[in-house]
Amino acid sequence: MTHPPSAPASTAAQGPARAPAHPGVPGQVSRASAAAPPPPARSAWATGREVLRAAARTEPGRLRVLGAVLALLVVALGAVAGLEAADRSAAAEDVVGRSQPLSADAAALYRSLADADSTAAAGFLAGILEPADSRARYDRDIATASRLLVKAAANTDGSGASAREITTLNELLPRYTGLVERARAANRQGLPLGGAYLRYANQEMTTRLLPAAERLYAAETARLHRDDDEARAWPLLGLGAGVLALAALVWAQRREYRRTHRVFERGLLAATAATVVALLWLTGAHTVARTGLGTAQTEGQRSLQVLNEARISSLKARANENLTQVARGAVLTEDGKRDKYEAEYETGMAALTDALARASRFADDEAGRAPLAEATARAGEWRTRHAAARDLGEAGDYPGALDRIIGPGPSAGRSFDQVDAALERALAHEQDEFTRSARGAVRALTGLPPGAAALGALGALCAVLGINRRLSEYR
Repeated sequence: MTHPPSAPASTAAQGPARAPAHPGVPGQVSRASAAAPPPPARSAWATGREVLRAAARTEPGRLRVLGAVLALLVVALGAVAGLEAADRSAAAEDVVGRSQPLSADAAALYRSLADADSTAAAGFLAGILEPADSRARYDRDIATASRLLVKAAANTDGSGASAREITTLNELLPRYTGLVERARAANRQGLPLGGAYLRYANQEMTTRLLPAAERLYAAETARLHRDDDEARAWPLLGLGAGVLALAALVWAQRREYRRTHRVFERGLLAATAATVVALLWLTGAHTVARTGLGTAQTEGQRSLQVLNEARISSLKARANENLTQVARGAVLTEDGKRDKYEAEYETGMAALTDALARASRFADDEAGRAPLAEATARAGEWRTRHAAARDLGEAGDYPGALDRIIGPGPSAGRSFDQVDAALERALAHEQDEFTRSARGAVRALTGLPPGAAALGALGALCAVLGINRRLSEYR
C-alpha cells in the first residue's frame, strides 16, 4: 500500500507561511518597520505633573503635597524677611556711621576754609606784625581742611561728584595758601601789593574753593538722603510672603477641621504662631526704625542743614567785612555804584538772619533754642557795630573804623566770634539729637535678620511635623 509523500520536516516546523513584505520580492524584511522611531521622551515638568496628579488622587498624597507647600511658604517668609531686614539695617547703619558723618565733615570743611579766609584778612588788617593768635587760628583752619580732605578721599567712592570736588580742592588749596603767604610777605615789607595778593586769594576762595566745598557738601548730603530713604523703605516682599504663608496655614487648618473635626493641630498651630511672630516682628521693627529715622531727619538733619547755612553765611559776612577795610572801596559792584565787599557783607547778614529764624522754628527744646536766641542777639549787635565802623570810615577815621572791626573791645569781630560759638553749640546739640534718634532705628532692626530666618525654619519644621502626624493615621 502506498502513502502520499509527506511534507518536509523543515516546512512543517516553520508554521504557516508569511506573506512577503513587498509583493514580488519574496522574503525581504520591511525597512520601514525596522527603522520605526522610539516614542518621544517626556520632559521633567510633565513627569512632575504626572507624579503630583497621581499623588493628589489619594488623601495621603494630598497631605504630602500640602506639607511641602506650607514648609516652602514659611521658609520663603524667613528668607525674604531676613534679607530685607539685613538690607534696611545696613542702610540705617550707613546713615549713622558713614553718610551723616561725611555730610557733617563736608560742612566742617567749608567752615574751615571760610574761616581761614576771614582770619587771613583780619590778620592782614592788624598791621605789619600779624597777631600770634590770628596766625594760629589760620594755621588750625588750614590743617583742619587738609585733614578733612584726606578723610573724605578715604571714605568716598573713587568716582562720582564727590571725588571730582575733592580733587579740585586738593589742587586749589596749596595755590590759595601760597597767595596768602605772598600777601603776608608784602604786608611785612609795607608794600601795597600785599592787599592785591590778599584780594586775589579771596577771589580764589570765593569763586573756586568754597563753591567746590559747597558742591561736595551737597553731594554727601544727597547720599545721606538716599541711604535714609533706603533704610526707611517698607519690606513689601517680606510682608507679602508673611501674609501668604499665614493665609495658607489658616486654610490648611480649616481644611483639616472640616475633614476631621479637630479644632487644633499642634504642629500647624505652632507653625502659625511662628509665622505671626515673624510678621509682627518685621512690621514692628520697621515701624520703629522708620519713626526713629523720620525723627532724626525732621528734628536733627533738617536743623543741622539750616545751622550749617547760618554758620557759612556768618563766615562769608565776616570775610567780606574784613575785605571792606582791606580794599577801602577799590573794588566795586558790577554796576559801579557800591563797594563790592560791603554789598556781599549785607547779603551774608541777610542770609544769616533768615537761617537763624528757620533754625529757631525747627528747635524743639530749650537746649536747642537757647544758643539760637543768643546767636540772634549777637548778630544784632554785630550789625550795629559794623554800621558804626562804616560811619567812621566814611568820615575819614580809618583807624577808628578798623578798631570797631578787629579791635579787642566791643568790636564786630567779637560779635562774630560770639555768633560762631553759639552756632557751634547749637550744631553740637542737634548732632546729638540726630545720632540718638538714628541709633534707635539701628537698634530696632538689630537681631531681626537672624531672628526671621530662625522663625521661618522653625515654622517649616512644625508644619511638616503637623502634616506627618496626620499621615501616620493612614498607616
